[in-house]
Amino acid sequence: MNFLDKLKQFRDYEEKLKWEGTFADYLELVKQNPVIAQSAHSRIYQMIVSAGVTEKDGHKYYHFFDGQIYGLEEAIERLVEEYFHPAAKRLDVKKRILLLMGPVSGGKSTIVTLLKRGLENYSWTDEGAIYAIKGCPMHEDPLHLIPTHLREDFFQETGIRVEGNLSPLNAMRLEKDYDGKIEKVPVERIFLSEDKRVGIGTFSPSDPKSQDIADLTGSIDFSTIAEFGSESDPRAYRFDGELNKANRGLMEFQEMLKCDEKFLWHLLSLTQEGNFKAGRFALISADELIVAHTNETEYRTFISNKKNEALHSRMIVMPVPYNLRVSDEEKIYQKLISESDVADVHVAPHALRTAAVFSILTRLKESKSRGIDLVKKMRLYDGEIVEGYHAADIKELRNEFSDEGMGGIDPRYVINRISSAIIKKGVPSINALDILRSIKEGLDQHPSISEEDRERFTGFIATARREYDEMAKREVQKAFVYSFEESAKTLMDNYLDNVEAYCNSNKIFDPITGDEVDPDEKLMRSIEEQIGISENAKKAFREEILIRISAYARKGKRFNYQSHERLREAIQKKLFADLKDVVKITTSSKTPDETQLKRINEVITRLVDEYGYNSTSANELLRYVGSLLNR
Repeated sequence: MNFLDKLKQFRDYEEKLKWEGTFADYLELVKQNPVIAQSAHSRIYQMIVSAGVTEKDGHKYYHFFDGQIYGLEEAIERLVEEYFHPAAKRLDVKKRILLLMGPVSGGKSTIVTLLKRGLENYSWTDEGAIYAIKGCPMHEDPLHLIPTHLREDFFQETGIRVEGNLSPLNAMRLEKDYDGKIEKVPVERIFLSEDKRVGIGTFSPSDPKSQDIADLTGSIDFSTIAEFGSESDPRAYRFDGELNKANRGLMEFQEMLKCDEKFLWHLLSLTQEGNFKAGRFALISADELIVAHTNETEYRTFISNKKNEALHSRMIVMPVPYNLRVSDEEKIYQKLISESDVADVHVAPHALRTAAVFSILTRLKESKSRGIDLVKKMRLYDGEIVEGYHAADIKELRNEFSDEGMGGIDPRYVINRISSAIIKKGVPSINALDILRSIKEGLDQHPSISEEDRERFTGFIATARREYDEMAKREVQKAFVYSFEESAKTLMDNYLDNVEAYCNSNKIFDPITGDEVDPDEKLMRSIEEQIGISENAKKAFREEILIRISAYARKGKRFNYQSHERLREAIQKKLFADLKDVVKITTSSKTPDETQLKRINEVITRLVDEYGYNSTSANELLRYVGSLLNR
């Protein structure tokens, strides 16, 4: 199907979904499907839940945010469970402004954008269908037509509570055009759209001296006063402010705390009573979620002003910190690069991860109680196994600082430096060293980073470099060792056989000679020395390995060389140590012989075919690892 056919298909689908009828017809729809009469808060909650929810380890993961928000699962869970869910149940939380508070580029705006785009799409579904009084500039809920004295009867009959009063314009239309007969008032299905200003609004403060309150609440159309005779005639009023147009959906209040006070006071009655004042009319009802976002500095300034206490009491503040997981930070960079014009540039494996290591380290806080360094803390947060620490320790570490993740380097800065590295290098491939170099140059030029932070961040660049050095060496090691996993498994099985015989004071069977021999102490020590196990500590380490194997066996799990972090490290280092001379000679020789050249080409081919490098980045990796080994 070509693009024009798709356009026609969408028009046909749009036409099919359109609905018009009288209020009487609408009541029949409501009786068949009461969900169409739900509030804006309830609709947003149902939209999020309908995308799927997964429960794991006592936490809920909302798939509505998948692929767009990374590493903020706990913040999202709190947002949904502490705001959207109770608001959907008409609890008092519904009468609060949602304020997302966090550092720049932390995901606040992305969350709001996802909610807005999600609402637009959801209004096209049967579950998210919305109906309004036809011709109403505020897309008013048709149930507002029901007189106040009959609403309790309506609730008893349908279980639906009607909140809000009929707007001045529709009250006049009801009397003048339909003789007070609400059953004849026309109703239509509407589809939310920010571009068309239907159910989704955005307000951004500008110069207080020039910005008019009409931007929020609408204004008088002076050209019609002569026709209608009075400024208090609702037909002479333009209901085109953001609060009017966002009715039935969501209004984003950008940089709310920078706004002039006169704009904020309108939100007091809107949040608490569900209405606001406009023109020379009675209070106008509005059913909408107001979501704002700000950074921590502005928020602290706002709450320190006693004049803001009334508004502050009507806010639910949701912290949105930076992501603290390296793997998720890497996904953020991948997403931002894929959306840019440099998506075709080859980024070598581990380059983005190295940048992510640096970013996460700047956001973490040194533990005062657990005696754990930042690198281990970073690995724990990323789900890695760190010897001596367990799941309970992670929870304790997270609870130690309530504001961890509210500072540090933001993703935009790193992406800017990656972009700079791409442009500066001028070739279709960049690696981890290019990115780290660019980040360091950026720190030196960054005017808002203090000298203390610059020195601290420079130290984290060095740490990220060391982490990359180990990754680079392991990568080359795996490429040089044909079937690395098999080699590691063979070495580990041999080691474990000897450890078991040693701990049980048994002999070991030699498959070559058929003799029973003593455990190979030389082999065991050659592996254990890779991770600094002393002669005095070897017995305890070997017994620990056997205990771990037994624990795995009891749980029905298979123990392999990756089941014990220190053993895995020892096996990898031993394999690499055995190959080190071969790698050094092969990668550092200026005039490699035929055998060396063949081996280099085999390794490059494997790096390209199996590990995601291109020929340029593979050659750069080999040269770099060769230089590391020759130091």
